[in-house]
Amino acid sequence: MPKSASARKSRSEASLWMGMDFFAWVRLLGHNRFAVSFSKLPQVLLITLVAVLNTSLRWLEVLWYGAALRKIEVGEDPIFIIGHWRTGTTMLHELLALDSRNRCPTTYECLSPNHFLLSERIVRRLASWMLPRTRPFDNMRMSFDRPQEDEAALCLRGQPSPFLTVAFPGRSVQDQSYVTLEGLTKRQLSAWKAKLLWFLKLLLYKKPGRLVLKSPQHTFRLPVLNEMFPRAKFVYLVRDPYVVYPSTVHFWTTMYEIYGLQDFDDATVEEFVLSTFEQMHTRMEATRDQIPSGRFFEMRYEKLAENPLAELEQLYDFLDSDFEYVRPAVEKYAERSKRYRTNEYELDESSREAVTRRWAEYIEKHGYERCELPAPPEVLTT
Repeated sequence: MPKSASARKSRSEASLWMGMDFFAWVRLLGHNRFAVSFSKLPQVLLITLVAVLNTSLRWLEVLWYGAALRKIEVGEDPIFIIGHWRTGTTMLHELLALDSRNRCPTTYECLSPNHFLLSERIVRRLASWMLPRTRPFDNMRMSFDRPQEDEAALCLRGQPSPFLTVAFPGRSVQDQSYVTLEGLTKRQLSAWKAKLLWFLKLLLYKKPGRLVLKSPQHTFRLPVLNEMFPRAKFVYLVRDPYVVYPSTVHFWTTMYEIYGLQDFDDATVEEFVLSTFEQMHTRMEATRDQIPSGRFFEMRYEKLAENPLAELEQLYDFLDSDFEYVRPAVEKYAERSKRYRTNEYELDESSREAVTRRWAEYIEKHGYERCELPAPPEVLTT
């Protein structure tokens, strides 16, 4: 696996949880019985101190902007970019962020969701050095202005989320009932919806536009999102599973190494990736029919990477939006992307067999080439 994280670990290992609400932070530690590795204790202390400041600024932000925020209407037609991790969702998010008519949550807004309306101008100047130039698990550029996943913002604001597993990778998946949202009580579901809507109001207060949200986790939540946003459109990314598997293992391993507060087992990561992919595909096939065809668009990563202009033009037709408005920016992006090199991975035989067997339905559904499995051993009879 590529070792892109090692050189940046010292610069970025505390950055993710530094934006957390104090009460959410204490709840996370308590839920996991403070099972923190000894080497991470200084980091935990620092995050705790900053979390107090985050919560104080959050209360101040509500006092200052609350009345105005409550008047903002969140439209019914956001765009949701969905699909498994490492299928090109970030690339598409960045492409759609080139359109000034769209409103994508930025990295700063998602890492400082408790107070970005108050703090952004000051903190960005003071803390920009903490952000690595490229993402620790691949070679894509990072900056506070680039688009980011809203799932990170929700959990840093105190919303239970499976994303919190990154903090304690040695334990079971956090908040499993929040994967699909189906196992929640009415009160819990209402709270989840309210927190998502409040974050979206913060975004729209700062900069109006058509919301474009990207989160692999939302792939599990189509029924709830469709109910909340009855005119929303969903763009689903698919990619060669024999690339997705090692890339996702590398992604989670790097995230756990950098942002985890305890040690973890590599074998656990591999099984987590295999089972989560299976669950996501099963869930997608069970719920995608709830979205009318005119609001569901499937894209293949390989085509998007090869010809972003052509693929994005088709997407804009689906979105009923004028592509010519953004064409020059997309052309510049495509030219810059020619210099980008993705990580390369090699799958061992056992991993290839696991992907072929366990992800067979996805491989067949989306027309990817299936690796031949070895023939079963002959059974000799007498």
